[in-house]
Amino acid sequence: MKDLYVLKFGGNAIRGRDDMMRLSREIAELIHDGDRIILVHGGGPEISEEMERRGMTPRKVCGVRVTDADSLDVAETVLRRLNSEIVGCLQESGVQALGIPGYFCTVCTRKAPIKAIEDGKEIDVDLGLVGEVSGADPQCLFDLLDQGITPVIYPIGKDAEGRMLNVNADTMVAGIAAGVECKEMITITDVPGIMLDINNSGSKVDSLTLADVDRLIADGTISGGMIPKVEACRKALLAGVTTVRMVNGKDPRSIITDIKKGVPHGTIITK
Repeated sequence: MKDLYVLKFGGNAIRGRDDMMRLSREIAELIHDGDRIILVHGGGPEISEEMERRGMTPRKVCGVRVTDADSLDVAETVLRRLNSEIVGCLQESGVQALGIPGYFCTVCTRKAPIKAIEDGKEIDVDLGLVGEVSGADPQCLFDLLDQGITPVIYPIGKDAEGRMLNVNADTMVAGIAAGVECKEMITITDVPGIMLDINNSGSKVDSLTLADVDRLIADGTISGGMIPKVEACRKALLAGVTTVRMVNGKDPRSIITDIKKGVPHGTIITK
């Protein structure tokens, strides 16, 4: 049976045509070897840049973007553009690909206010039009895969009433990975994996359990934008994904193809 991998990356890990073409060639190699790929991408840096260009001030809390109607419009516009560029690179590499929004294969709900620390006090923060995946309907993804088409998903969701929501790409990929029962969910980041010292690549941890992740969050080793990534890993694992892996999109040797060769790569997280 063909292996199914769900891949996720954002603008910090894969930026520009050269990076995307290199990833596209690796995806083409995996597909040539009989594997199936579902790709989910974000675009945080590009969204922030466009907001600033329009005179808007980006704001994030605990690594999640606070989203009003105007910033949702920016996010959708930027993500659709990036999606088209990604599909173009894949097609140029010989991969049949189709770009779709997350609401084609998921149902989302508006995220409840989250707790954050401000001026030493715990406060509730309303993230606005931000969604989280409450369910997946993967049949359209399977239909595309059965036709030899690689789905490329950008993280704009909708709730049950059809209202659009900005969804963190890590949250989107976790919901999709759990729904399709993939062999492995792979998060492509801009670091070698989870590191005990962010300034020392030699401190990368090869494997972790969720209990280890909790300990590293509690002591501050895992913080900021890495928290949504590991929480997405947790969600996927608890929903039935066997293995989640974080790898380095800037690795000049291999982003993902070494995984099939059994080469130790990135950080593996299991239950």
